[in-house]
Order: sequence, then C-alpha cells, then structure tokens
Amino acid sequence: MAMQYFGGSDLDVRLKDGESPVTKADYAVDRYLRETLLAARPGYGWLSEETADSDVPGRMAAPRTFIADPIDGTRAFIAGHAVWCISVGLVEAGKPVAGVLECPALGETISATAGGGAHRNGRSIRVARPGAELLIGGPRALVDRLNASGAARARRHSHVPSLAYRLAMVASGAMDGSFVKPFASDWDIAAAALILTEAGGVFTDGKGADVTLNGADPLKGTLVASHPDLKAAMLGVVGDLGFG
Repeated sequence: MAMQYFGGSDLDVRLKDGESPVTKADYAVDRYLRETLLAARPGYGWLSEETADSDVPGRMAAPRTFIADPIDGTRAFIAGHAVWCISVGLVEAGKPVAGVLECPALGETISATAGGGAHRNGRSIRVARPGAELLIGGPRALVDRLNASGAARARRHSHVPSLAYRLAMVASGAMDGSFVKPFASDWDIAAAALILTEAGGVFTDGKGADVTLNGADPLKGTLVASHPDLKAAMLGVVGDLGFG
C-alpha cells in the first residue's frame, strides 16, 4: 500500500507536534494495519505512532499488543529515498515476541520471532563480531567519545533515516553498534529490538537494563544496540556524557 504513494507528489505532508512530518500514506497504512490486525486478533491491544493512544489501560491490560510505525523514516519517504520501512511488533508482558520490518523500496523483509532467530528475505542474519575498527551509528558526540576512550577504534556510520532499519543493520552485521538518543518511542523499536536480540545482539537502556515496551509512556531515554562484546564500552560512554 505504501508503494502506491511512494515517489508521488500528492502526499499531503503535514507537521505534527514537534514538527515531525506525516503524510496521507502514513495514515492509510496505519488504518489498514489496525483494521486488518485487530480483526484477526480482536482481543489484542494497539499502539501506533499515527493512532491516538486513547485507551492506555486497555492496551496495557491486553494479553498481547501490536505496536506499529506505519512508515518509519517518513522524511526519507517524502524525499523519495528508499530507506524507510513499515514496522510491526507484537508485545507480551513488555517484551516483543514477533516483529517484522517491511522495506518495499529496498526489496527487504526483515523478521524475527522469540526463539526463532532473525531473518532477512528468508535468510538467517547475525550480528558481527567486532573487528579492529568499529562502524557505529547514532549521535556524533557518543561515537567520538567511544573512539577517544581507547576502548575501541570507531567511526560513525552515515545517517540512516529509519531508526528501525538502523537497528536491523546492527542485527545483520552491516553496523557494529548504534547509540539511540532520547525520545525514541516504542513504535520505533518494537520490531527491531526483537530482530536484534534474535540475531545475537543486545539492546538496553543507557544503564544497561532491558528495554520494556507497552508501558504507560511510549517514550524512551538513551538506548544502546550492539554485539554483546561492545556493550560495556558503549554503556561507559553513555554514562560519561550524561546520556543515561
């Protein structure tokens, strides 16, 4: 459905609170996902970037909750760039149990189930064991500090406009790790978090604790995604600069 709008000029771009853009494609995909998934699982909860979160107690009490970002990387979508995806995670008791990133402009489907591993277009993916030089995503200040700390030799990966896809890049070994600055939301990470951990990676908050989803407030603080061997070094940098 999103590809029907991609590359078009009639996107009806608007700015939401915080000046984040949204298009009619975001709303169309959101409506389709919500209606289709909840029709199939009527007892499940729903949390999405483009749906008003009007029943917080209800979604938190549901046995499972769908958490969706209809288009993660809307700015890239508007600009006609290919790095954006549709992200859907299924969460139970605060933890993702299934997740999928559908990236049609890239021709990629990246998915995971709890205990079932992570896959891209049907092929298993794994995080990369760190080498002599690391490729790290996220805020420049944190990557520079990691490099200066002596714990690792690192350079910053160029900007990836979809956070979910950036985390999937860590999962597939295209990137060694990534810092995530504060104010990412559950819908940005619900699917990608499971993809990363099922690929052998770690995904924590800035203090090293597991990330819990589907709480009352979907906003998150600093997050760290990496191979397990990089976890301590990356968390040390977060603490040093007060990002935790």
